[in-house]
Amino acid sequence: MSSPSTNATPAPAPLIREANALREAGRLTEAEAAYVRILERWPALPDCWFNLGVVQRRSGRYQAALASYQEALARGVAGPEEVYLNRAVIYSDCLRQDEAAERELREALKLNPSYLPALLNLANLHEDRGQREEARTLYGQALTHDPMCFLALARLSNLLPGGAYDPGLIARLREAIARPEASAADRAQLGFALGRALDANGDYGGAFSAYQAANRDSRASALPAVVRYDRAAQEQVTEQLIAAATPRPLAPPGADATGPRPIFVCGMFRSGSTLTEQLIAGHPAVAAGGELDLLPRMIASELLPFPDSLATASQGKLMQLAAHYRDRIAALFPGAAYVTDKRPDNFFCIGLIKTLFPDALIVHTTRDPLDTCLSVYFLHLDHRMSYGLDLMDTGHFYRQYRRLMAHWKRLFGAGIVDFDYDALVRAPEATASALFGSLGLDWDPRFLEFPRSGRAIKTASVWQAREPLYRHSSGRARHYARQLAPLREYLADLLPAAGADR
Repeated sequence: MSSPSTNATPAPAPLIREANALREAGRLTEAEAAYVRILERWPALPDCWFNLGVVQRRSGRYQAALASYQEALARGVAGPEEVYLNRAVIYSDCLRQDEAAERELREALKLNPSYLPALLNLANLHEDRGQREEARTLYGQALTHDPMCFLALARLSNLLPGGAYDPGLIARLREAIARPEASAADRAQLGFALGRALDANGDYGGAFSAYQAANRDSRASALPAVVRYDRAAQEQVTEQLIAAATPRPLAPPGADATGPRPIFVCGMFRSGSTLTEQLIAGHPAVAAGGELDLLPRMIASELLPFPDSLATASQGKLMQLAAHYRDRIAALFPGAAYVTDKRPDNFFCIGLIKTLFPDALIVHTTRDPLDTCLSVYFLHLDHRMSYGLDLMDTGHFYRQYRRLMAHWKRLFGAGIVDFDYDALVRAPEATASALFGSLGLDWDPRFLEFPRSGRAIKTASVWQAREPLYRHSSGRARHYARQLAPLREYLADLLPAAGADR
């Protein structure tokens, strides 16, 4: 987020320009030091406090960032609603304190009731909590303030419960996509919502066409550096991980160790990981961590080049990293005996996980390959997961994922528990109770009664995970047999045998 308007107070302009340049270059440690030096001498500079908060947040120093943003507010920063928004994002996304996030967003809206970013973020927060009507009201308010807020229209459409969609809403989505004001990013948001509506109405040919167009628009809206999936590069990543030496695991924590034990839930996106996490978190000893960024941040800051660095990392270094991870989840989820880390692409990190946490429980979620790839293609993913923009690229990524998981299973065997989404929807209690047995957790059939609201779910599956178990997503690919024919042929050796129970 950019800085609010330039502060008019006389200031050491060359020093500020230097600090801003360091921030923009991503040299965060140096930028923070530069801002601190400036503010030690000239503390009445709200823009510098704001930018210090930006740097601290990007560095993962969230409490420090909150304090810096508060200083910016206390010193009269221009556009204070933006500062409240930034504080809300830290509370919600980084500290998992949703009540505090709501408080900050409502402060922003007190100052500026038509501030769209706060309206949209507050609506999204209600979505995370399963509060459908509250979210719909806020998206409606956003559209009242700005009828061309295409994101609000797309989100409002996605909030409708499953079943047939009103033809009037479908027409409204089509009209919005055709408007000249709609950017490629807007058309992508609207197009994915249109595809979902047409799919719900049983217009599968129309839905697939809408999703194709949405993925094209999503690609058009992305930066060139992240727009194209590189199959050869992905194969090289797989080869490197398979070839990498696995260090000697650290000793498991002693019986007197404190803090939660991690449960890693990983697999392909759209393979049932959110549902699996919510099921496990039904146990009173388990806190749902969601998609934590702790391992990717650890790799980026401490373990590059990865995975080669693992071969030379000292036991002391590895112990330090493991302790930091455990300290972070203990701080985020105080009192929990177990914490789930449900970042699907942590399947790349299983070697690291088993090195740092030899006692870690790893649940690998699986689902029918065609259903999985189709659901990925039908989801508006982050552009960094550019394989999702093309169905055959998704199939290629899926094949590389299966290669890597086969390698991890050879190394760690029973240390990785496979959990089949399709088996769960067919036989919920038998499948779920077996999972709990593998994790060493007591089973109670009431764990299958997923909460309709309250527990925050910060993934694309937020509403599916709140519904009773349903089978219409299992075998979904049958509605798209013609469109999936090339993918079916490409993945033929990975598909379940014809007639197999699904």
